[in-house]
Amino acid sequence: MPEENQKKEDETKPVPEEKTSVTEHSITIDGITLDYTVTAGTMLLKAEDVDKGEKPKASVFYIAYTLKTDQPAARRPLTFSFNGGPGSSSVWMHLGLLGPKRVLLDDEGMMLPPPNQLVDNEYTLLDQTDLVFIDPVSTGFSRAVPGEKPDQFHTDKTDVESVGDFIHLYTTRNNRWGSPKFLIGESYGTTRAAGLSGYLQERHGLYLNGIMLVSAILNFVTARFNAGNDLPYLLFLPTYTATAHYHKKLPGEQQTRPLLELLAEVERFAAVDYNLALMKGAAIAPEERETIISRLAAYTGLSADYIDRTDLRINIHRFCKELRRDEGLTVGRIDSRYTGYDRDAAGEYPERDPSLSATTGAYSATLKDYVRRELGYESDLPYEILASLYQTWKYDRWQNQYVNMAETLREAMVTNPYMKIFVANGFYDLATPYFATEYTFNHLGIPAGLQDNIQMAYYEAGHMMYVHIPSLRKLRGDLGEFLSAAVAAA
Repeated sequence: MPEENQKKEDETKPVPEEKTSVTEHSITIDGITLDYTVTAGTMLLKAEDVDKGEKPKASVFYIAYTLKTDQPAARRPLTFSFNGGPGSSSVWMHLGLLGPKRVLLDDEGMMLPPPNQLVDNEYTLLDQTDLVFIDPVSTGFSRAVPGEKPDQFHTDKTDVESVGDFIHLYTTRNNRWGSPKFLIGESYGTTRAAGLSGYLQERHGLYLNGIMLVSAILNFVTARFNAGNDLPYLLFLPTYTATAHYHKKLPGEQQTRPLLELLAEVERFAAVDYNLALMKGAAIAPEERETIISRLAAYTGLSADYIDRTDLRINIHRFCKELRRDEGLTVGRIDSRYTGYDRDAAGEYPERDPSLSATTGAYSATLKDYVRRELGYESDLPYEILASLYQTWKYDRWQNQYVNMAETLREAMVTNPYMKIFVANGFYDLATPYFATEYTFNHLGIPAGLQDNIQMAYYEAGHMMYVHIPSLRKLRGDLGEFLSAAVAAA
């Protein structure tokens, strides 16, 4: 049978060897030169096999930056970074925020004509922490070894285990157990980071000093527009308002009000009047319903008639299509400042996300050039920037309930009360809205004494707020302060 023949063929293929490329570099920031070493390579993850000893399961690609400094490496802070998806490589925060090189876009984060280029990143965190960028299995150059099925790594549980085992292996091989240790994840990477906070403690005895969450989603009940779940309609509303305000679609005086003042009012409305209205369902009085419709129209820029036909419940994808439909434009989900065109201007769902269209090409091309030409790592494998894993990803242990890694984070914080949490939120992020993140952390259930371990920050950009130079500058300052405080407390 073809499937059996393919399996036998895969099992006879040799397991790839670990390989690395080590190069030396420098960057000058504010007159200070930072010399650093880059290691680009793979590590084999192995599982214990009763008959065969340690059996290779996957080859994980990583890029590590270590600063040359008088401080012993064994004591220097160490940060592990990954993005989300599921199915995303680590390229985004690597070449957009943290590393010593960044993709050049315009100052607002809009695309420039190809071919794109990297420039020195004056906002890198390398002066404060060594950095390790991890590509989970099936992303980047990371792959299951021949004879192993890739989808065994494509569940929330096994993903956390494989990334956690890599972190343990890297920390051990490089004698970094004495370093203050941090994670930084973006999007689904924040889900992974919360899972790792527990797994690293329980499986490897690795306690973290801090976790940085960029555009967080820990409790999926806040973002699933399913029948019977009214919560997302409430939690997305302030971001609808911010988006309409940015695109100058709010009516009358609402458009001229300062954004933060307006958002505070919308948050109160969502938590009280709108919340009560949705709870009443069909029992809502006609007069109250008309009032809610009117206020929603004032806060979203959508027509009262359209909101009436949605039964007061505005789906994220419909909003992205409807806000500028009269101009034939769709607004972005990852970053609602962006706009694009769909073939079907009358459609209900966008054909693509304009914010991803504007950034993917630049990040993909520059990464592939950088790894081979500057870092000296050669591979003919396709570098999977965004692998198509989102639809097939499995959450088997969450059957009949919503994924909720916030509970794992709560347990980890109670176990390790010294662990600090930083959360970065973009006002124009329609993938993981800031009000939904606030809801999750307000319902974390940690003791009052641990509330001060959590720090929230906000930026006038979207999911990848660092593509916007003013937000990148602010985020760099906020992360730097967070790291300094967390290390000082160690």
